Amino acid sequence: MQSPSEGLDDTDIISHVLGGDVNAFEILVEKYQHHVFSILRKHVPTDQADEVAHDVFVRAYQGLAGFVGKSGFKQWLSGIAIRTCYDFWRKKYRRREVPMSELTEAHREWVENTISDVSESAQEQSDRQTEAQEILEAALCRLSAEDRMVIELVYLEGYSHKDAAGLLGWSVANIKIRTFRARKKLHKILLEKKR
Repeated sequence: MQSPSEGLDDTDIISHVLGGDVNAFEILVEKYQHHVFSILRKHVPTDQADEVAHDVFVRAYQGLAGFVGKSGFKQWLSGIAIRTCYDFWRKKYRRREVPMSELTEAHREWVENTISDVSESAQEQSDRQTEAQEILEAALCRLSAEDRMVIELVYLEGYSHKDAAGLLGWSVANIKIRTFRARKKLHKILLEKKR
């Protein structure tokens, strides 16, 4: 049986949900679940994506009455997804009992070799890229949740300061200051690993 809200645009579906047809929200979940997962895959561990996606849609449902519709539901939902990823890392960092372990000897060697001007084959280059990603991930884990999110959004995903501010719900000035400071912290962490 077809729901009365199928075939309607997002605003109409939201009106149905707010009018008491809570099952109509399922249409929005089905429509945007791939979009949400594409965001989550960039920001949280794969094994946590389902749980975080659930949180995203719960938050969206609970905040639906506050949806204004200026930039569309997809953009609004993207902001919720980014902030949920940010909260995921904040919780994870709060629960962290053991500090991040130091880099392995292999990673230290990689950093030293990367600095030198040794030419390598394509396979070796691929191996180095994999190791670089591991080192970057280890360094990002040492940053605060706020710093990690701005580094990922601005430097790794290429969002403008304005777009990142919109997604996180922060001011552009706050994003600029935090990206500058986070970049300095990340640089210091990577230099510590080189020693």
